[in-house]
Amino acid sequence: QVQLVESGGGLVQPGGSLRLTCRTSGDIFSIGNMGWYRQAPGRQRELVAAVTSGGTTDYADFAENRFTISRNNRDNSLWLQMENLKPEDTAVYYCNARRRGINMATMWARLGGSWGQGTQVTVSS
Repeated sequence: QVQLVESGGGLVQPGGSLRLTCRTSGDIFSIGNMGWYRQAPGRQRELVAAVTSGGTTDYADFAENRFTISRNNRDNSLWLQMENLKPEDTAVYYCNARRRGINMATMWARLGGSWGQGTQVTVSS
């Protein structure tokens, strides 16, 4: 079992920045790829960015050039640095960890793995 706890969300003005953090515990050695998803009211949960244990990253089009995902492989901490935030970025952001062997394509195609409780990001003036 893997437990994930997110922090760092909040209210920010358009154009502002936030840094989300995800701390892991439990069977962290079972973790392979990790990612950040988000879910806005009335919308499906969607992948924002993902990173492999080897450091390869992948981003949704809306996150490219604004968001940066990073991880610490020693303890599988995960971060999401978000810049130039827009009102449409408002959502609950979730940390996700997949077991070893789950590839990046699966992260895009299906929800699964372990989830945190989510952290609210609100972008509004």
